[in-house]
Amino acid sequence: MPASPAKTAIGWIGTGVMGRNMATHVIQAGYPLTVYNRTKSKAQPLLDLGARYADSPAEVAAVSDIVFTMVGYPSDVREVISGTDGVLSTLKEGGIVVDLTTSEPGLAAELAALAAARGRFVVDAPVTGGDIGAKKGTLSIMVGGDKKAVDEVKPVLDCFASTVTVFAGPGTGQHCKMANQITIATSMLGMCEGLVYAHAAGLDLESYLGAIAGGGAGSFSVQSYAPRILKRDMEPGFYVEHFVKDLGIALEACKQMRVSLPGLALAQQLYVSLCACGDERLGTQALIKSLERINGRTLPTKSTFSAW
Repeated sequence: MPASPAKTAIGWIGTGVMGRNMATHVIQAGYPLTVYNRTKSKAQPLLDLGARYADSPAEVAAVSDIVFTMVGYPSDVREVISGTDGVLSTLKEGGIVVDLTTSEPGLAAELAALAAARGRFVVDAPVTGGDIGAKKGTLSIMVGGDKKAVDEVKPVLDCFASTVTVFAGPGTGQHCKMANQITIATSMLGMCEGLVYAHAAGLDLESYLGAIAGGGAGSFSVQSYAPRILKRDMEPGFYVEHFVKDLGIALEACKQMRVSLPGLALAQQLYVSLCACGDERLGTQALIKSLERINGRTLPTKSTFSAW
């Protein structure tokens, strides 16, 4: 039976930059929501909207039909879902866990099998679209898991997503997200290198971006992140340290599948260099700082950026 506000209690674990905004759309759609976050203050905006707070993942699951998790690392995913005080310890039979975290495909398959043995379901459903997509409710979601469970949770996914693509079997959503992160990393690198080149050639950077935005070089990175770079806005829509985690997972999967992706390896090392310089809590657009350090030049800053 598909989820509905009148019949389905929702649990939410992880109320950071992305999770808080997604959960807001769920509340606004009328679903009763119980939330947990390691730092309770980060859940306060949801509590102000009427959510109930629980003191552990297990407490969330005990009062929920569907539990969404949006945490940081694979180790966090394992802890909140299958740990001693995790969701599966109290989730009722037939209950569903939807993991929105970008995590390891192998772990997604492992947790799905563990849940199935207990008469529960774990669906992997990583998202893309950044903080802007989370705020607007226009994320893209890549889903892998049991079809019956996916059909049941889809009305809730539709609260914060404009695109929901379902793949066959546990872990396939995570594999799609890895391909997505590879595409983002290499396109971000191309965008930043283009800015460095244009600056070295003496071009006005705002004019340069206006010239390429509508052509073949136009991309989400050019539209959304280049303006932030010119305003020196490095606030995170997605943390560098989490992107390094994602690219590391992708590289490990490449190793297992015997696939060589040199662009991915280069991008990952440049992002690692940001962490080495203390920039791990900046947004992914901070990649420009790695290239500036290599080239010994800093891009000019514009306090405003006109629309193209």
